[in-house]
Amino acid sequence: MNNTALANYLVRMYENNPFEGARIVDNYDSARLICVLSLDGAAYPDEATLNRIASVKAMSIASRFLNGAEITSDTIIHTHDKSNGQTDTEIIENIRERSIGYVKSVEQLTNFKNKEGRTVFIFSTKEI
Repeated sequence: MNNTALANYLVRMYENNPFEGARIVDNYDSARLICVLSLDGAAYPDEATLNRIASVKAMSIASRFLNGAEITSDTIIHTHDKSNGQTDTEIIENIRERSIGYVKSVEQLTNFKNKEGRTVFIFSTKEI
């Protein structure tokens, strides 16, 4: 199955039953690891940044699927009282991920907007 046909199939599959994460897609002559994620485009300054963040997240998803990972997170909440009686709140989330391996690259098959307006990215690894 070529990349265009695979991308079209995966978009139809997503639209029928939305999902995120890693899946193995097996066709008649090969199998691929597919990584699907969605991001809010408004949270990023430009499309290049959005695409780079999506690529890094897809590599992380693939690595966790193939190699396993230990993930820990800490949330730190700082509150500051202002002289006018208002309070500023700063939330910092530290996420640490340890893995015994990594995925060097993934190929973006397609991206599109979902019903909520988020950009859905579909990435693929080489055949496995």
